[in-house]
Amino acid sequence: MTRIVVLDGHTVNPGDNPWDELKKFGGLVVYERTERASVVERSRGADILLTNKTWIDAQAIASLPELRGICVLATGYNVVDAQAARERGIPVCNVPSYSSESVVEHTFALLLELARAVGVHDQAVHAGEWENSVDFCFWKRPQLELSGKTMGVIGYGNIGRRVAEVARAFGMRVLATRSRRSVSEASVEFLPLEELLAAADVVSLHCPLTPETEKLIRWERLVSMKRSALLLNTARGALVHEADLARALGEGVIAGAALDVLSTEPPRDGNPLLHAPRCLITPHLAWTSLEARRRLVEISVDNVRALLAGRPIHVVNL
Repeated sequence: MTRIVVLDGHTVNPGDNPWDELKKFGGLVVYERTERASVVERSRGADILLTNKTWIDAQAIASLPELRGICVLATGYNVVDAQAARERGIPVCNVPSYSSESVVEHTFALLLELARAVGVHDQAVHAGEWENSVDFCFWKRPQLELSGKTMGVIGYGNIGRRVAEVARAFGMRVLATRSRRSVSEASVEFLPLEELLAAADVVSLHCPLTPETEKLIRWERLVSMKRSALLLNTARGALVHEADLARALGEGVIAGAALDVLSTEPPRDGNPLLHAPRCLITPHLAWTSLEARRRLVEISVDNVRALLAGRPIHVVNL
């Protein structure tokens, strides 16, 4: 009988997003969470493994002779040693585009909070500051208008393109870094990274994490940005050198940052961004709308079905 193992199912289905379609393949085992040391033990005999953030390294892959495929319950697949899987002829499949709308919406929720400080002012009103004000209005943070500002998009894929569309709806000028797949667009100006950083009022990261993009945003690039610039990261935490960003925020090198991802998740107390000024952090939830998670499961079912049929789709390593 086919054996399918989900190593860390809790965030995808905390109770509102059933695995019913996966169960139809038979032999489904779902673990809420799996420590890295338990991956091999829990995966023995599996034909297909599904993982979200649980690492599947080369040693684990070498220890699982029955393994036929790995499905990542995400778009990014850096939690799997894709090269080791390739050497064994094991397809690694991801889930493209399932969360694009949710991530785009969260990106602008972060930006608008930086620009308007809605939460800060709501708390002030509920603390009685408006009742005690001598004026009919007040503000605790300067209010920033997005119209006429410049949005710089680093990583012009599905999400980056949608961010650009929404930015234009706000009346923003859009710059983007060019990739191999980029095509010319009249509404977007493609620039080298260094020129984009110097020109943008808002820089939003949407590129994958690779050896080339790790710590892409570091001190020498932060100091090249406008002092009024804002940095957004809803992609991968390791794209940013966190100590450098904390220093830049502390010294006023840039005006603010908002992040949905950190290099280590959950963060440890030593993460300098936890205590940095003008830094908003949300707990990697941009992708977690129920609509997005349902699409994630639907596409993952398609991935499993295709693997079992010997015609894998959404393969990232072969």
